[in-house]
Amino acid sequence: GNVIVTGRDSKTNSLFDSTIATFEDDAGAYDQKDAGGFIKLNALRMRIAANLKKKQG
Repeated sequence: GNVIVTGRDSKTNSLFDSTIATFEDDAGAYDQKDAGGFIKLNALRMRIAANLKKKQG
């Protein structure tokens, strides 16, 4: 089966905050240096998968 999202809405439980919805003027909510950690974590799963595939031949 599959799921097709046709819309979503939350008047009371929204996590959206328009004051930090930009990477330009976000009042310090986002630090560009954080991207390095994300890249390392994301690459870790790819390195593990590559090592496993290499071992399996």
